[in-house]
Amino acid sequence: MNTVKEMRIETKRLIIRPYIEEDLEECFKLMQNKELFKYLDMDVMSYDGYKGLFQWLIDCYEVGFNEDFKYSFNITLKDTGTHIGWCGIGGVEFDHKKKEIYYLIGREYWGKGYAKEASSALLDYGFNVMGLKEIVGLCKPENIASKKVLENLGLIYRYMVQGLSEEFDFYNGEPYYSLTKEEYLQKKSLIHEK
Repeated sequence: MNTVKEMRIETKRLIIRPYIEEDLEECFKLMQNKELFKYLDMDVMSYDGYKGLFQWLIDCYEVGFNEDFKYSFNITLKDTGTHIGWCGIGGVEFDHKKKEIYYLIGREYWGKGYAKEASSALLDYGFNVMGLKEIVGLCKPENIASKKVLENLGLIYRYMVQGLSEEFDFYNGEPYYSLTKEEYLQKKSLIHEK
């Protein structure tokens, strides 16, 4: 059953939860920094454009785990409730059967380990609650910070994406990382043994 609407993950410093209508203004404000889009296939949006996207993100919570979903979640600081970014799991643009983990942290919150903290909790949710068998990670090769997050999460480099059609050319040349549930559980048990 799809419980994504009730999802709430608490980590040491963060709360990860579905968006609600009241988040719109704060989320829009964070997404006005052009620097955030350096490695993304999107750009700063107008308020009306973002409002449409935001509504679509909320509507996505109606899609079940066994369907073609794309879930994005709000990341807030536990102690202040400040919105600092988002993370999510959903179909890879060029292959919807594969589910990728993604994240974005506001510029002023970079370098504090928030992306890894949120993504690590979401990885756990993806495998243990959503029942995913494999989670994928993609990033631009020059996005060193994102590459580091994927590797720190334990995702394994598999190959370089190439040969995609013009429609998906943005992804050609990206390193393709993935982690199966078995690999994830293996790594977890090794950590507990130490």
